[in-house]
Amino acid sequence: MSGARPPRSLPRDLHPVAWWAWAIGLAAAASFTTNPWLLLLVIGVATTAFVARRSAQPWARSFRLYVVVGAVIVVVRVLFRVLFGIEGGLVLLDLPEVPLPDWVAGVRLLGPVTRESLLAGLYDGLRLATIVICVGAANALANPKRLLRSVPAALYEVGTALVVAVTVLPQFADSVRRVRAAQSLRAGQTGRLRGLRRLVVPVLEDALDRSLALAASMDTRGYGRTPGLTGTERRRTGLLMLVGLGGICVGTYAVLDRSAPRLLALPMLALGLAAAVAGLASAGRRVPRSRYRPDRWRLPELVVAASGLAAGVLAWSVGAADPAVAYPAYDVFPTLTLTGLAVAAVPLAGALVAPLPAVPAHLRDAEPAPQVVPA
Repeated sequence: MSGARPPRSLPRDLHPVAWWAWAIGLAAAASFTTNPWLLLLVIGVATTAFVARRSAQPWARSFRLYVVVGAVIVVVRVLFRVLFGIEGGLVLLDLPEVPLPDWVAGVRLLGPVTRESLLAGLYDGLRLATIVICVGAANALANPKRLLRSVPAALYEVGTALVVAVTVLPQFADSVRRVRAAQSLRAGQTGRLRGLRRLVVPVLEDALDRSLALAASMDTRGYGRTPGLTGTERRRTGLLMLVGLGGICVGTYAVLDRSAPRLLALPMLALGLAAAVAGLASAGRRVPRSRYRPDRWRLPELVVAASGLAAGVLAWSVGAADPAVAYPAYDVFPTLTLTGLAVAAVPLAGALVAPLPAVPAHLRDAEPAPQVVPA
């Protein structure tokens, strides 16, 4: 008897930290360039990965909101450049300048719109929009509940707040879908203004109710509660964390500022990192947590995370080797190199290595049973 060949890998949810590492690498790559073609390629990679590996979970519906936010960012940046343009360049539109008082000297309202001002707004807005879309892809692909389980014990309280914060948009998108579905079954006025009011109020109420329910469930399970500690242990942990954060801040500033003493650069940064790790280890011992079925890192997780980080390194190398490609001038046509194309090709290949997401149990049970065709 011949049958279909088994799939090469069973559907399962990729580790959320792998998706976030992949997206952070893409966002870092976007921050290293203003080349519009490279930024559009990064957006295409994030969109393709979302379409190919999206799940049926509620948080997967939030990606469209991030795309809309990115488009708004680009439009607002260009409008700001039109309102507060820069001097010099090829004039495309000569608008009348609005006179301003002397105490705002140096600020120009309207006036000639130049090619350089429009392109500067477009490039900067597109870079920020690309970063937002990359974060949106990670938020739509990663499971926030599994992400909370992956937070280190010492950062569990902070991680809980961060997970709740990053799930606001997915919950908002799910609330909009459910409220629209409920309103479509009711009769009533459907004008734009009244329809918006009928939509906004239930959505905000539903989002608030779900946030309160989440807070209540977290309090019931003891999130944020720690056993009693002695004063010596608290002071030691706090001192290590303060020394670590101070060393990291001073070391980072000295690394970026070439005029600072070299003793405050890498040595201070290493000392700060060591103190911070010691503080995290000391704080982690006072947060007892048990894990049921801990998430394992497998080969797809490593490939996805490494491909995203490689994209950031490749984009940095483009800026270091050929700044004219990474930061094109406003009077020349932007170009791409093979390394620039690799910035998009490597993370795209890595994302496609990820297995297909698992189907939720409630949707799996609702699927009709396959029909057996007699031979």
